[in-house]
Amino acid sequence: MRTVAFVGLGNMGSPMAVNLLKAGFKVQVFDRNEQALQLVKEQGASVAKTLTDVVVGADCIITMLPEGRHVRDVYLGDGEGHQGVIELVAPTTLLIDCSTIDPATARHVAQQAKANHLYFVDSPVSGGVAGAQAATLTFIVGGEDHAFKLANPILGAMGKNIFHAGEIGCGQMGKICNNLLLGVLMAGTCEALNLGIENGLDPKVLSNIIMQSSGRNWALELYNPCPGVMDNVPSSNGYQGGFMSKLMLKDLSLGLEAATHSQSSIPMGSLARNLYAFHNQNGNQELDFSSLFEFYRNV
Repeated sequence: MRTVAFVGLGNMGSPMAVNLLKAGFKVQVFDRNEQALQLVKEQGASVAKTLTDVVVGADCIITMLPEGRHVRDVYLGDGEGHQGVIELVAPTTLLIDCSTIDPATARHVAQQAKANHLYFVDSPVSGGVAGAQAATLTFIVGGEDHAFKLANPILGAMGKNIFHAGEIGCGQMGKICNNLLLGVLMAGTCEALNLGIENGLDPKVLSNIIMQSSGRNWALELYNPCPGVMDNVPSSNGYQGGFMSKLMLKDLSLGLEAATHSQSSIPMGSLARNLYAFHNQNGNQELDFSSLFEFYRNV
């Protein structure tokens, strides 16, 4: 399987497509952003002008899209006369959706794919832009065993950790749980650092103290939210790049929807979701999610 069509060249999709090229795949790309297309074209990808064109001759279709409605439109058609991927590709084509969406949409698309003799996996990712660039992403995959086996070598060109979470939708549920915890973790880290600063502690010193203590966590180790504490992270670059706050709000909202469906209690996740909602309403939607640190500094 050597020809991959890649749809969705955002902050994550572009480096993922480039890593497929580096791994020796022929890559055909489609996106509405001309600048994103040009950047990947310079790395050797073939650029298509339409969804119909990008899937021609492809053995595998990968999508990396913002929300469930975009996934439905791309795979099932937009209801305005434009066909979806499922109608455009040949039987036995592998479909890999790397978007983070609601499990119900993933299951619905998978049902339609199976009816058309196609293989489908939902495969959201974790690892951020840095992981996408370094090909060290974690893929959380939902789907039948055979489809997972087909997807494995392709995902392996873009990441280093590939988990088969279970049946269709389980990939999405695994990602939702991860990002629920990430949102809570980041909010708590911002809160603790700000408390220390407001009581006279140096943020670098405090970060080092917690790193060697029981409060150690991923944010402090790899993604410190306080500007100037750590190099090469969004907080030290005006919170540019990385994982946007609006996407964290979307993922926390997916967690709330899932909890409502299963009648699960998620008080910490609900609070984190509301904190990001307030933060985004103050005009920070496009900033990295670690910019929640500024929310605490401004209250």
